Amino acid sequence: MKKTWWKILASVLVVYTAIAGLLLGVPHLAILNETIRNLYFHVPMWFAMIVLFSISVFYSVKSLSSKSEIDDMKAVESVNAGIIFGVLGLITGAIWAKYTWGQFWSFDPKQNFAAISILLYFAYLILRNAIDEEQKRAKISAIYNIFAFPMMVVLLFVLPRLKDSLHPGNGGNPGFNSYDLDSRMRMVFYPACLGWILVGYWVYTIRFRIRSIETIMNTPYQNETKSVQDSFVTAENQSITNENKQQHN
Repeated sequence: MKKTWWKILASVLVVYTAIAGLLLGVPHLAILNETIRNLYFHVPMWFAMIVLFSISVFYSVKSLSSKSEIDDMKAVESVNAGIIFGVLGLITGAIWAKYTWGQFWSFDPKQNFAAISILLYFAYLILRNAIDEEQKRAKISAIYNIFAFPMMVVLLFVLPRLKDSLHPGNGGNPGFNSYDLDSRMRMVFYPACLGWILVGYWVYTIRFRIRSIETIMNTPYQNETKSVQDSFVTAENQSITNENKQQHN
């Protein structure tokens, strides 16, 4: 029970978000209207992504000093989980934009920079797959990850504020203030953020366990394969030696 309480909490909060988010009342704001309910899903996805990328950069820094394969696996699997929620954030944002801005993708600075921030982490995965040697892959990808995280923060929170934008809170466009996010919405929004962050962490732990099991299962196989290859080499060398002896005789 001690290890599962937060999973139960995550499930309860997400179910509560889905039900209360659709049934409880919301303020009737111009343009947004009922689409404001997407706030309970769109924004928490980005919060979950940022938390997962924060976990990743923590283990990347740690792996540089520890040289631990486990720390490296935790770094990459938290990125994999974070990308899932980043893509969900883009999708929910595009759907919201369709019904408020008129099109799924209007090349708004917030949309563009958010997409670029996701591509940064896709590049991280591509970089890892391009390097075969394990220690070298872990070191180079960790260094890349350490630089990618502050770039992601700048892309999401700094650059959009310097340009005109339709997105709330950017380019002079006011964000959701205390009037917009009234008490009814707070009752759903805050639990939604916590719930989706916990679900994101849950996904990360599942992916890490799967990667750990795969590593354990592959290690004996690799050792067995190497043993068989060594046996073939030994047998071939013995055969050549016997042939040489016969020729001398």
